[in-house]
Amino acid sequence: MKNCWIIFLALPLLLAACGTPAAQPSAMATAGGENPTPLPTVTLTPAPTDTTLPTLVPTPTLGIGSTGVSPVDGMVLVYIPAGSFEMGSSNNVDEMPSHPVTLDAFWIDRTEVTNGEYALCVAAKACQPPRRITSNLKDLYYGNSRYADFPVIWMNWSTAQAYCQWAGRRLPTEAEWEKAARGTDGRTYPWGNNPPDGTLLNFNELIKDVTQTGSYPAGASPYGALDMAGNVWEWVADWYGMDYYAKSTDHNPAGPDSGTLHILRGGSFRYNTRGVTTTYRFSKDPTFSSDETGFRCALSANP
Repeated sequence: MKNCWIIFLALPLLLAACGTPAAQPSAMATAGGENPTPLPTVTLTPAPTDTTLPTLVPTPTLGIGSTGVSPVDGMVLVYIPAGSFEMGSSNNVDEMPSHPVTLDAFWIDRTEVTNGEYALCVAAKACQPPRRITSNLKDLYYGNSRYADFPVIWMNWSTAQAYCQWAGRRLPTEAEWEKAARGTDGRTYPWGNNPPDGTLLNFNELIKDVTQTGSYPAGASPYGALDMAGNVWEWVADWYGMDYYAKSTDHNPAGPDSGTLHILRGGSFRYNTRGVTTTYRFSKDPTFSSDETGFRCALSANP
């Protein structure tokens, strides 16, 4: 894995004996706002003569709206604060029971990984090209500069995992994905509880193909993550277990230890209202790929 980091706004402990300032950050992050900017330099102010401890000029506190940008692929990530949320529902047997889950803070890609971003990994010889270069309606999709900002498709679980590893991130756990999409108020869809329509997401064959990432800002999740409903199915890290929710740990669950199927979340441009909820679970063999399968990556806030 390349040594790359999203810079988080946490200051290292300064000891009096060190005599050197904290290392300067190398990536970018912001607390709020749509345009990530470089972190401000930490400034040390000389302490009074009766003590050897310096004082620090505080940096902004991370919270909802904070963003960071990867120095590897340029992906903007949104910050998901630590805390509890309600996972699952009573809609389908494998979404039961609804149960509280507590997660540590993490970051997640604001959009699905794009063709242009994935091509960087292929060029670095860390990723295999997609199984096909077509989309549902386009004969030349991957490798066509017109669609560089569209989601990469024909991804199986291993190709998605390989990209996230190259980028210094990982696939999100199923619980992380659901919290990033749902927030803490138990909403049915990323935007709330209003039924889906063509202004909020790409679904139900309204367009019959994938759309450019970030095309539906009105459908954003509570944390600013885009396209978490519709467009393409997104692989997550966990193995699938139909009854896993009944025995899941309530803190940072990571799914069953083993299995035969992995999980996709979020629905796709073909899928109907049922499949684009924040709780719907779709399971497939990890070698499966199609013109509906993509992914996004995540990163722990305290690696």
